[in-house]
Amino acid sequence: MKKKQSTRDIILQSATRLFQRQGYNGTGLNQIIEESGAPKGSIYYHFPNGKEEIALEAVSLMRKLVLEEAEKDLRGKNSAAEAFEFYVNNVATVFDTRDCVEGLSIGLIASETALTHENIRYTCEMVFKDFQSLHADILEQYGFKKERAEELGLTITAMIEGACILSITYQNGNPLRIMAKQLVLLLKNNREIEETK
Repeated sequence: MKKKQSTRDIILQSATRLFQRQGYNGTGLNQIIEESGAPKGSIYYHFPNGKEEIALEAVSLMRKLVLEEAEKDLRGKNSAAEAFEFYVNNVATVFDTRDCVEGLSIGLIASETALTHENIRYTCEMVFKDFQSLHADILEQYGFKKERAEELGLTITAMIEGACILSITYQNGNPLRIMAKQLVLLLKNNREIEETK
């Protein structure tokens, strides 16, 4: 028997979808109420600080979803290049279905709130740093030296986020697939450089 979702979870998931599609400024509390089907009072009961509190939790939910999938896709391959190619191509397939972009990119909410909502900006920064750390840790496990792994972790995060934004705009996963090919070359070249030192 499937566990019934709490009203709080339904509100959070609805808000997360809306923030992903429309951004923070384009999403209103009334729309979150309508999308979730929750009574108006339940929003303030579960999220007393309103939309910003919902957004902070939505970003945390996106973080959890991305890290879980990435962790699964990046482990157990023969090389870092193979692992990241597999992972990015999996992400690309999600963008081939137009209404299925939830939980993939925090770029939209991060860019529109960076100068106006410090709490959300800081939360997005921490999420990006978690992504970078995961990418760096994976690279180290595949034999990259710590310093290079950290630099590449940031580079990979930027490449994935940028390609996600392009994929949302183009309404398909091709930008991610093209980026995956370039990422493979980048990782192979960096590996060769490390091995010659």
